[in-house]
Amino acid sequence: MKMEKRITEKLEQALLPSLLVVENQSALHHGHAGDDGSGESHFHIIIQSEGLDGLSRVAKERKIYSVLADEMKLIHALSIAIK
Repeated sequence: MKMEKRITEKLEQALLPSLLVVENQSALHHGHAGDDGSGESHFHIIIQSEGLDGLSRVAKERKIYSVLADEMKLIHALSIAIK
């Protein structure tokens, strides 16, 4: 399964977001450090979820990283925009 789909499915199941965009930005980092040649090394997430309401910025990001713990072992970078 493609990493973009794995990330999307896990976040949808765990956080029931009202907004979720998962962008594979690996092509922007081709040849840079962390590019393993798989085309699945760098991702950007835009998310809005009631499951993150009331948490500090750090706690929100920790929750997202916790949901994606297995995926983070396989990718180099994840940037997050929380709405």
